[in-house]
Amino acid sequence: MKSLLFLVLISVCWAEPHPDNSSLEHERIVHIQENGPRLLVVAEQAKIFSHRGGNVTLPCKFYHEHTSAAGSGTHKIRVKWTKLTYDYLKEVDVFVAMGHHRKSYGSFQGRVFLRESSENDASLVITHLKLEDYGRYKCEVIEGLEDDTAVVTLNLEGVVFPYSPRLGRYNLNFHEAERACVEQDSVIASFDQLYDAWRSGLDWCNAGWLSDGSVQYPITKPREPCGGKNTVPGVRNYGFWDKDKSRYDVFCFTSNFNGRFYYLIHPTKLTYDEAVQACLKDGAQIAKVGQIFAAWKLLGYDRCDAGWLADGSVRYPISRPRKRCSPSEAAVRFVGFPDKKHKLYGVYCFRAYN
Repeated sequence: MKSLLFLVLISVCWAEPHPDNSSLEHERIVHIQENGPRLLVVAEQAKIFSHRGGNVTLPCKFYHEHTSAAGSGTHKIRVKWTKLTYDYLKEVDVFVAMGHHRKSYGSFQGRVFLRESSENDASLVITHLKLEDYGRYKCEVIEGLEDDTAVVTLNLEGVVFPYSPRLGRYNLNFHEAERACVEQDSVIASFDQLYDAWRSGLDWCNAGWLSDGSVQYPITKPREPCGGKNTVPGVRNYGFWDKDKSRYDVFCFTSNFNGRFYYLIHPTKLTYDEAVQACLKDGAQIAKVGQIFAAWKLLGYDRCDAGWLADGSVRYPISRPRKRCSPSEAAVRFVGFPDKKHKLYGVYCFRAYN
């Protein structure tokens, strides 16, 4: 007869909503109680708002339920911060600390550190924020066999705008869409960013890529060419498509900038190449599409003069609708992609601050 040896481990498990994290109401954190006090990790704020170029602190503190001490003193505390992907299946390493050892990863190197205002403070400070820093971050604290986590969302003030290239609508695969946004001083938008933009009134009938690989578009005024006039307003979802073969427009996200956006006063109208040189002569560069949207949305920039931009398009920003200047709505008006060699317009420039 074969003998069987069973090793039985007995512990107590329960699930509870994560404290002070109402925005993640569908998530549950499972705590496992071993011998000793229960470790709790708490984010005092579930959402943090900041802007590109700024500094931010993502809050995280840890406690033991049955003691006032931050740690038991028998094990070293390990703190790990990761950035969650849209589907939570992958995590990007951001920062790890254990004792005197500290390590940051990837684009976060040199920009992140722990605040450590007290023995139980595991809050993460991120400096010189980038557009791609937007998203959800997980704070994990490990002590011996105990561990717990908290999730904090970092939101950036900014604007979502639809983009299609000179070739026209539905000409970008996913990878080209990502590059197109970067070239225009922006990043490909997330669903949450598009949803917030829709709630703020963004209405656009052309479907565009989002950062999770889905294709969607926001409708505030239902009409026949855009899903039907009897449908309800919302963000319409085409689903997930082949990132290499499928072609759509893209929704980009940009935030404020460290510089000056302006319309160049020039004695004559210019071809595209002349516009590029005129900005350079003025100590600047021809402005990008993301920069005109940021100046319009975040700074209230208003100018009725059509001007060249870096991608070869001609646009102008209207914050105060009026006759002959976007009478019906505030918007960045799109003139088109004129002939670069023969059509004459003004130019928008951007001068970065040192």
